[in-house]
Amino acid sequence: MTFALPVLAVAAALGGALNAVAGGGSFVTFPALVFFGMSPIAANATSTVALWSSSIASAAAYRRDLENLRKNLPMLGAASLVGGGIGAWLLLQTHDVTFARIVPWLLLVATALFAISGPLVPRLRALGVGRGGSGRMAVALGLGQLIISIYGGYFGGGMGILMLAAFALCGQTDIHAMNGLKSILGALINGVAIVAFVIAGIVHWPEALTMAAGSAVGAYGGAALAHRLPTAVVRGLVIAIGTAMAVWFFLR
Repeated sequence: MTFALPVLAVAAALGGALNAVAGGGSFVTFPALVFFGMSPIAANATSTVALWSSSIASAAAYRRDLENLRKNLPMLGAASLVGGGIGAWLLLQTHDVTFARIVPWLLLVATALFAISGPLVPRLRALGVGRGGSGRMAVALGLGQLIISIYGGYFGGGMGILMLAAFALCGQTDIHAMNGLKSILGALINGVAIVAFVIAGIVHWPEALTMAAGSAVGAYGGAALAHRLPTAVVRGLVIAIGTAMAVWFFLR
């Protein structure tokens, strides 16, 4: 796969940029690795390593936007570590053939959730969803993050998208602060999953390290562009990529 490294680096840069702006970076990196012959589970683990640097770069780029959300970090961070570990363990118990059959559905569901989250979240909030007391909202946010983290440790496609929707439902409105919090929690989820994947020996390091460099560059640049790009354009791009990847995996 050496000849494919430049292509994978470009895919990782695009994936990192998408993660910084809205999420969905693994919609690009995971299929790219599978396309070049990697098994689905190894591709998932390698993609997780590749995109971890994008979470760190995004968190650094959004650090000034995080002041009002720091109080949530301890609880959400603990939920992310536990859930990420559980999800990674579940992945390691899954056979490659089974995972290959599940992947298109995971991609399709994640893309669909992202597509409906834009119009759905404001309507739910208008109906009173997310207006409970602070204690109840903290519990709901923690449980939601635990579930999302289990999914993220297992697959990760659309994980950031799900976090943004959960934050919005729980009353957050600053998209840049939400992106920063998402990046930190994503780094925790993927970090604990990476430990499990490395111990299991399923990471392909030449591809992972090449893509990690690309994703870091893409993420930092994507965060800078996030303040300028129309939200509708970014959302449309993520939906188009996710749909195309789901169709490709169904047809393989």
